[in-house]
Amino acid sequence: MLTAGKRLAVFSIREGKGGSIWVRAGSAFVNKDGSLNVLLDVLPLDGKLHVREAAEGRFAGESG
Repeated sequence: MLTAGKRLAVFSIREGKGGSIWVRAGSAFVNKDGSLNVLLDVLPLDGKLHVREAAEGRFAGESG
């Protein structure tokens, strides 16, 4: 379940020769009403994104 304030990771998934390639495309945050704010670093070529729970400490520039 998504809880307000939770940080999520956004990925673009492309099919490669050896299988799926996951490219980090940005991050997302859950609002109090359950909706998402998505902050993209790149735009996917196929327009498809995958949002999932982020691993702790895996965000660029994150301190602490």
